[in-house]
Amino acid sequence: MKIALIGSSQYQRKFESITNRLCNLGHIVRSPAFDSHESFDELSICEYNRALIEWADEIHVIWDNRSVGTVLDFGMAFALRKKVVIEYIEPKTLENVMRKYAGKSSDF
Repeated sequence: MKIALIGSSQYQRKFESITNRLCNLGHIVRSPAFDSHESFDELSICEYNRALIEWADEIHVIWDNRSVGTVLDFGMAFALRKKVVIEYIEPKTLENVMRKYAGKSSDF
């Protein structure tokens, strides 16, 4: 199966680990172009990732709950009706802080 990884560049080690695991299972795995790609501007990154998502049979997500680029890539996967597998989503978010704090507000 052809698998495209999309996600936040801060998780490079997770990308490598997931790529190794999936390749050992016989899949072909490709990673997205990140903002740090030296020869790509912003549009080139989006076009590369769109082509990657079109190529793939399945999209695997690694997300920090902040990366706008990952949201854009997910939107492309959604629009193309690709199967999405969540590999990792950062659980510690500002949303959770707000919810927890609001729940404690009655203590004041």
